[in-house]
Amino acid sequence: MNFLELCLKRSSIRSYTDEKVSSEDLEYILKCAQYAPSAVNYQPWKFYIVESQEGKSAVQKAYERDWFKTAPLYIVAVIEHSESWKRKTDNKDHGEIDIAIAVEHICLAAAEKGLGTCWVCNFEPQIIKDFLKLSDNQEPAVLIPLGHISKDFQQKDKQRKTLKEIVF
Repeated sequence: MNFLELCLKRSSIRSYTDEKVSSEDLEYILKCAQYAPSAVNYQPWKFYIVESQEGKSAVQKAYERDWFKTAPLYIVAVIEHSESWKRKTDNKDHGEIDIAIAVEHICLAAAEKGLGTCWVCNFEPQIIKDFLKLSDNQEPAVLIPLGHISKDFQQKDKQRKTLKEIVF
């Protein structure tokens, strides 16, 4: 498939089977994140893989939704603020931009493999910080459920603004 087809295939999946994600697929997806670009190539990220039932229960406390509990694993994307590039003129921290690029690499790589993901940013970060024992310089930015897509899932047409509305 070409890149546009891949972009159209990627969707926010909110229904997973209990089939385990293969270690080969997971490694491929993480390799794609590893090669995501970042400001000044600082790569200010860490990715925590949560597969154990105990770990998944801890993550689920930060985002208590029934659909979220169906995922066989989670990737927790963490910004390392002590390693992120800051723009000199205004001290803008580019860690949030860098993590977003890496997370989208994860989501696109998963879609290429026929797996589902969903960006989850509406969670309680302190629960994740405590669970992962993160330092003050580490920020849990995104929870990414990853798994095989349930047969019940119905992909909706993507609603997007027209190019005339966004390109000037």
